[in-house]
Formats: sequence, C-alpha cells, structure tokens
Amino acid sequence: MSDAELVALALDEAGERMSKAVSHTEESFSEIRTGRASPVLVAKLKVDYSGYEVPLQQLAGFSVPDARLLVITPYDKGSIKAIERALEKSEIGITPSNDGTVIRLAFPPLNEERRRELVKIVRHRAEEGRVAVRNVRRQARDDLKDLEKGGEISSDELDRAEKELEKLTHERVAEVDKALAHKEQELLEV
Repeated sequence: MSDAELVALALDEAGERMSKAVSHTEESFSEIRTGRASPVLVAKLKVDYSGYEVPLQQLAGFSVPDARLLVITPYDKGSIKAIERALEKSEIGITPSNDGTVIRLAFPPLNEERRRELVKIVRHRAEEGRVAVRNVRRQARDDLKDLEKGGEISSDELDRAEKELEKLTHERVAEVDKALAHKEQELLEV
C-alpha cells in the first residue's frame, strides 16, 4: 500500500469512529424529556413479557395525538399490565393511565428549575461526546505515528495526515455543539 492509501485508511477509520461518537451523543440527547411527548423516551424501555426482557417498541405501537400526550397501543392486550409496570418503574417520572386497550402518558409541562437541571445533564453528555471524539483523534494520531516509526509513511505525510485529522475532529465537535444548542433550545422553550 502507498503512503496516501495508508493515511486515507487511517483517516477513514477515525472519521467513522468519530461519527459513531457523535451519533451516540445525539441518541443520548433524545432520551432526555423536553416536556413534549415522544415515543423515543419509552421505545427502548425493557418490559418483562412472558419471562423475557423485550423492548417496548416490539410490543406496542405509539401515537402522539397532541404535544403533551403519548398513546401506547399494545399489539397483545395481555401485555398491557407488564407494559404499565415497566413504565411505572422507569425514570420518566410519569404515571401511566390505562383504559384496558391503550396506555396514555400525559406529560406535564416542565418547571424552570427542572429545565435548568436537564440543560446541565445535556451539557455534560455533550462534553462526554466531545471527549469521545478527541479520544478517537488521539488514538488515530498514535496509529499514524506508529506508521511513521515503522517507515510506512514519511514525516511529511504524517504532518499532512495530522492536519486532516485535526480538521475532522473540529467538524465532529462542531456537530456535537450544534446538537447541544438544538437540545438546549428545545429544553428552554416554554
């Protein structure tokens, strides 16, 4: 393999791992309640169904008739009690109501203090995302230096690759910052 191909391979791998870190951060943002009803908040919730831990999204359908109401419609009416128990045990902090065919979750508006707490949590998760991206950069930089020490790439090629890696890192950190700004705006919206 040529110098350019080795460097391209290392940078592609780093870019892919950085993108995964950004995606993970964005997913963790979606799990934070904003005062609006969203199936994302409960879709991956584990329900004890027939002795197995099953994600809620496999047991029920979701609809959002208005901004503060989430309706969960179980595919099997026999699972309604298990779903209700799982919702009560979860950390979403909303008591489900059930009419025998569907479960309703009414989301109360968030108070100002709770909004501020959630913003702190989101900022912390964003920082974890940035750190994950930087860790990928550090690992990729070490790999590139090993290639140079092994004589597989030149020092000029290493310098060029490090600049490209730095550019990639800044782009991914900017994506995390953009997702953070969007989530903060969502949380602080009354």
